[in-house]
Amino acid sequence: MTDRPPSAASASSTPARLQKTLLLWHVIIIGLAYIQPMTLLDTFGMVSRDSLQHVPTSYFVALLAVLLTSLSYGHMIRRYPSSGSAYTYAQKAIHPNVGFMVGWSSLLDYLLSPMVNILLAKIYLTSIFPEVNHWVWIVGLTALMVVVNLRGIRFVANFNGLIVFFQLLIIAIFTFLVWRELHAGQNALGAIAEHGGLSLWSGSPFWSAQADIGALITGATILCFSFTGFDSLSSLAEETHNTEKTLPKAIFLTALISGLIFIAATYFLQLYFPGDPKQYFRAVDETQPEILYLVGGALFKSVVLAFAIVTVMASGIAAHAGVSRLMYVMGRDGVIHKRFFGHIDPKTFTPSYNILLVGAVALTAGFLSLEYVVALISFGALTAFSFVNLSVLAEYVWRQGRWHSLGDVLRYVVTPVLGFMSVGAMWLEVEPTSLTSGLIWGSIGFAYLGIITGGFRSCAPQYREDIE
Repeated sequence: MTDRPPSAASASSTPARLQKTLLLWHVIIIGLAYIQPMTLLDTFGMVSRDSLQHVPTSYFVALLAVLLTSLSYGHMIRRYPSSGSAYTYAQKAIHPNVGFMVGWSSLLDYLLSPMVNILLAKIYLTSIFPEVNHWVWIVGLTALMVVVNLRGIRFVANFNGLIVFFQLLIIAIFTFLVWRELHAGQNALGAIAEHGGLSLWSGSPFWSAQADIGALITGATILCFSFTGFDSLSSLAEETHNTEKTLPKAIFLTALISGLIFIAATYFLQLYFPGDPKQYFRAVDETQPEILYLVGGALFKSVVLAFAIVTVMASGIAAHAGVSRLMYVMGRDGVIHKRFFGHIDPKTFTPSYNILLVGAVALTAGFLSLEYVVALISFGALTAFSFVNLSVLAEYVWRQGRWHSLGDVLRYVVTPVLGFMSVGAMWLEVEPTSLTSGLIWGSIGFAYLGIITGGFRSCAPQYREDIE
């Protein structure tokens, strides 16, 4: 059996489906493009403020939760290799109605992720061309995201490959410039030591007298946004070769690689920008342009920002691909309009209607702030992470009874419990704005669920391949 698309003749009688075209490196590239490592420069100011100047430690806390949760994603992908991600796992392992609510909450994460990248690109372009109306950038960049995604997922992966390489190269050059300044005894405030007297291997970015556990977790909660993308790779399950082996490995490696980059880069960055970020930055939620200027000068800022526009578009394109596939699975199940959301274009094998809809939502970026959208995404991400860990317990311990051997206990009890607890710690520090807006969104979904289930007298619809 081959993975070639069906012929035109067969396509006329059989509904179009997603095609398995992706290999391990394709998936990791899409994940890194989605995560966009250069986002560490955008969130540095707000996380430095909230973590009391311990950004790398907040990244470490977030990475620990993400790696534990990535293992749970791997277990569930092997059991249910569907593009529905956390929605499908909760639906199958816990209850269809729970699955719907998880999917609904995840939409808040996935649907707004392309918008974040439009917002970032707008910030960069406005910094370079302040005289141009920002709607020109929002409309133009949204159209580009839509066009690339309509070409198909393999094209998305190839488009992102070169961009990810140069993005990592820029981070390496930037970190070297910061290291060089620190080695010369300079930080953002000026000369603080002579002849390289400043210690480059200080523990202060990780822990100091003013460190506070609650503040560190608050910073980690914001940084869940930075890792959004590792989990979305599960939405590529129906387009990846050897799904049960490839995707778990790709999800874990994507999270680990990006986490190590974040921690290493922000360690030196925190040494260079000690103290309250307000003394360096005019807007702590839009710090990348100012950081680039302070570290490398005007020319460096302009060159990197020009490339940063490309990197955020790569991230936006990957995010666009992920949410369109989650909506496709929910539409295929029939929990949202089946003919629209469950449609696959018979020529490109993409959920084309969903791609166009996500593009329309991204246009609202002109009315929202970056910090507000990041807060909403964190709510959706934390919901998905929590229920993926719970789904492992429900599927493997409750349904299958796999808790009698030490290996099973470690895999299906200890790991998801630790993952759930680490995510739970971030729930305790979630921003009030994020929590309030997320609960409003959840209430709308709960009311809709009541309608489609006849007042909760039945279960939310599920896809059955035997009646396709």
